[in-house]
Amino acid sequence: MEKFFKPRGIALIGATANQLKGGYAILFNLKQGYTGKIYPVNPRYDQIDGLQCYGSVRDVPDPVDLAIVFIPAERVPAVITDCAERGIGHVMIQSAGFAESGQTGRRLQAELLNTARDREIRIWGPNCMGLVDAHRQFVFSFASSAIWDEGLSAGPVSLVVQSGLLSAGFLIDHMTHGTMGISKACSIGNKSDVDECDILDFLLEDPQTKAIALYLESINDGRRFITLCQRAQKPIVVLKGGQSKGGAAAAMSHTASLAGDGAVASGVLAQAGVIQAQDFGQMMDMARTLAFYPQVQYAQPPAVAVMTYSGAAGIVSADFIERHGLALAQLSNGTVASLKSLFPEWMPVGNPVDLWPAIEANGPQRVFPEALKALSADPQVDLIVLHVFVGGRIAGADIRTLARIARKAGKPLFCWVLGARDQVRSFTLDAQAQGVPVYREIGRSIECLATLKKQPARVRRAPAVAEPVQFLTVENRQLLETGGGVLDEYKARRILAAAGIPVVAEAVATNEDEALTAAGQIGYPVVLKALLTGLVHKTEAGLIQSGIFSDAQLKEALVRMSAKVPDTGRFLVQRQLAGEIEIIAGFIRDRQFGPCVMCGLGGIFAEALADRTFALAPLTREEALAAIQRLKSRQLLEGWRGQVPVDKPALADILVNLARLGCTNARIQEVDLNPLIITAGRPVAVDATIILTRE
Repeated sequence: MEKFFKPRGIALIGATANQLKGGYAILFNLKQGYTGKIYPVNPRYDQIDGLQCYGSVRDVPDPVDLAIVFIPAERVPAVITDCAERGIGHVMIQSAGFAESGQTGRRLQAELLNTARDREIRIWGPNCMGLVDAHRQFVFSFASSAIWDEGLSAGPVSLVVQSGLLSAGFLIDHMTHGTMGISKACSIGNKSDVDECDILDFLLEDPQTKAIALYLESINDGRRFITLCQRAQKPIVVLKGGQSKGGAAAAMSHTASLAGDGAVASGVLAQAGVIQAQDFGQMMDMARTLAFYPQVQYAQPPAVAVMTYSGAAGIVSADFIERHGLALAQLSNGTVASLKSLFPEWMPVGNPVDLWPAIEANGPQRVFPEALKALSADPQVDLIVLHVFVGGRIAGADIRTLARIARKAGKPLFCWVLGARDQVRSFTLDAQAQGVPVYREIGRSIECLATLKKQPARVRRAPAVAEPVQFLTVENRQLLETGGGVLDEYKARRILAAAGIPVVAEAVATNEDEALTAAGQIGYPVVLKALLTGLVHKTEAGLIQSGIFSDAQLKEALVRMSAKVPDTGRFLVQRQLAGEIEIIAGFIRDRQFGPCVMCGLGGIFAEALADRTFALAPLTREEALAAIQRLKSRQLLEGWRGQVPVDKPALADILVNLARLGCTNARIQEVDLNPLIITAGRPVAVDATIILTRE
């Protein structure tokens, strides 16, 4: 990656003197800041803007490490060969007309990639906006020259964007509004070769990058991406696009069906400690927040103090603080006394701290720093939100002084700012130069503040390893080695039991006498099921009868069910468990991330509420417990309204064992435990599906 980011010389293939063309925009941007050699390549010119122009990339002199290509798509494969002959091993293709454009474009992209691989050339793109490095003032892109209008401001956040124009839009928007500076912006387009993993790996070691934001529609190598995130010592924020339910239609099990709307990506990203955003502005705001405070972590909800000039703004802040699981700080008596000295006698002091009466009495130049000193010194205050108005009579918050006070006390400071346009921009630039993030909405300031409590402890650790499951019988091994499709439910549960997953007491019956004997041994009430191979959803087919309390009821149920499946001759008699709650757990092989496990609210609510979380397999018990804690309905597992709490370690062990079972048996495609009945707090599998790949 080094030669993409720091080339000694660049050949621009498709350079032109026509100022309306992208080839000129790239040349213009290179000349503004790039300090290496620039070699325009176009046989129609002898020189462009004072630079010698070459007829072929084969003719450019040394040093040249990178070729930027902006020519029609059909001519690109031949240029890759020319680059190889010249000894240029890194090519950035900004031309469009490849895989994004249809079948012909896909063939072209495959051709250029095959050529590049044969000649050991790395390809960035095609169909991308290239690279911007604000620290070095490198713009390897046909982005608009407006990027230079306000100065290319350097900052701590690097950006990786699958879209091209979006990356340019981000840069121009943030530069001209003064929202934040950028370290590097990487538009990877079709990512035929260089992808998000390659860029992320480089940025994690880049000293000028303090946090990384990525907009991705797909992840080429999900396992590698998650491994990089898990070892990252820097905050990572991801906005994942394209999270539709398109993949759910072909799913056989509940587990696979529930994975069809991006839930797998969301779960494994959370498992890896990635902060997830829902829109572009939020992604950038969260990233710069974490860049300013990358090492701040809170095991408990942090206590927030709010300094405001408006009672209404304080109330709204308090609402958002509670909504995001934070707490308003309870100010100590000493802090209240210190603040009281700034206020008129009639004004009570509380949190949020409404400074307006104090400002009227003593002026903003005294009130802001003294109030901040008092709050910063309070051990019951973890974080401080400062409301600032600039461009009017209540202006006067010297952000450099305030930042110094908060920094000395070790208290993260956040600003919400209102005011006249130019003054707001100037204040924002000053504040963020001091390491204080600034926001234009109260809600966003609190939302970003809340990301600090989501940060994981960034400790490098070895990934979990799946130990082989020792099955109890030869039959189990033979089933997994030779079976295909949906396994017989009884045999599936025997495999699960061997893998350490608790299953319900049950017996197979082929006639009435065997069924009555099994019920007598198990004890009423029982559940009767038709035992069919290849059928997943028995309830919909009327092949399950619960609430059987006597021999007579069992005989009647056998008659009714036999009429529906006259050829089966096999039934399952199970103990009927009385459960406080039902859980669904499962295993799938995801297209992007490979083996994964799932846990969520089960039974009839599995698809209705869709409260579930996924985790990459294999996983540790701690990771399994963390996945359970990510459930929105986790309160139901903790003894809701007098119910017995769910044994979470036992549930975590089921997830760990599911992961071991799936990871050590490559033919297992899906496992579905729906439901796990929670009885006396312990989860027991009463319905189970194992789906194997067919030979």
